[in-house]
Amino acid sequence: MKSIIFHIDVNSAFLSWEAVFRLKHRGGTLDLRQIPAAVGGDMTMRHGIILAKSIPAGKYGVRTGESIPEAKKKCPNLMLVPPNYSLYERCSAAFMSILREYSDVVEQYSIDEAFVDMSTTCHLFGTPEETAGQIRERICQELGFTVNIGISENKLLAKMASDFRKPNRVHTLYAHEIREKMWPLPVSDLFFVGRATAKRLLDLGIRTIGELAQADPVMLRDYLKKQGEVIWGFANGIDCSPVLSEAPANKGYGNSTTAPFDVTDRENAEKILLALAETVGTRLRQDNVQIEIVAVGIRFTDLSYVSHRKILSSSTNITGEIYRAACELFRELWNGVAIRHLGIHTCRVQSGEFARQLSLFDEVDYGKLMKADETMDNIRSRYGIDSVKRAVFLNQPIDHMCGGISREKREVDYSKLRIE
Repeated sequence: MKSIIFHIDVNSAFLSWEAVFRLKHRGGTLDLRQIPAAVGGDMTMRHGIILAKSIPAGKYGVRTGESIPEAKKKCPNLMLVPPNYSLYERCSAAFMSILREYSDVVEQYSIDEAFVDMSTTCHLFGTPEETAGQIRERICQELGFTVNIGISENKLLAKMASDFRKPNRVHTLYAHEIREKMWPLPVSDLFFVGRATAKRLLDLGIRTIGELAQADPVMLRDYLKKQGEVIWGFANGIDCSPVLSEAPANKGYGNSTTAPFDVTDRENAEKILLALAETVGTRLRQDNVQIEIVAVGIRFTDLSYVSHRKILSSSTNITGEIYRAACELFRELWNGVAIRHLGIHTCRVQSGEFARQLSLFDEVDYGKLMKADETMDNIRSRYGIDSVKRAVFLNQPIDHMCGGISREKREVDYSKLRIE
């Protein structure tokens, strides 16, 4: 049986979800999707970038990931709205719930897109195109936002198809359509080809996906190593990856944060590292895993970046151990230059039964530390993350559990906003 794979992608997800919420639940009359508008971070918190944009904003050249000043320069009348990740998570859950009514093999690829294996269920609803049309219409009618759906025989081609003309469309890209629909596209449009790779391909005279598909794969491997072989296969529509209904186990855990001010002293830097160790340790304990490697990354105010890592003597998920390792790495790395961003990342994840390598010279009672961490986890789970915090964070501008999605992005006080 030939595979039938859908890739469903929400159009301008964050902006669309905000627009629908304002129209349906906040008494708004202005549809953000129909005007130059964008979701942007809080510049006062040093998170001033564009997170999502409307199609009209895109016509001015506004791009996701650029700074708000850059976007406003291109489009002075750009309407900015704050991010609300709590809303996005609810919308995403509702979106995925509809998809799971059509197949039990749904792979959530990100908060606003998913792959669906329709190979064994599509016949229950009609042709692939008819089924995709039903899904698209249901999402629009029941949830209020639009999606693009790509249909093909594998994940790669389905994803490429969903990126064709937007919004609110269904596109096919079967193997026999590759030459007509995909090969004429610029090579930068191919999945897994970023800016740097696209530039290197242009240096070889490869401008389109078709030219890449017909290039010598041996030459590409010599020039781009393993990636050259992979993108040559993608250009020819080759992808054997299955749709996974269960996410694979994490290969690493990490968190990072942009400080609310330029950090110029070790004391404040290490407070931020402690807050990051808290959130990373909490996630490790929730998943009942431990890690063997800790890494620290520093981005300075000139946006240069350095990182360093160390292998621990024993695997751990204890906040204090992760923090101590991070501080050691930080002291080795930091050159005294003002810091904008700090991160802790971990890898070599271990699961199952844990056994600690004992040392004759170690006076730390790790059992007590584990119990203390578990107790704080339980209190925070029951009463909220602010129900218990370390004294060092009292009356401090540093969030005691920072990293990931910051608090100001999780909830929006709409009573303080003017809803048009």
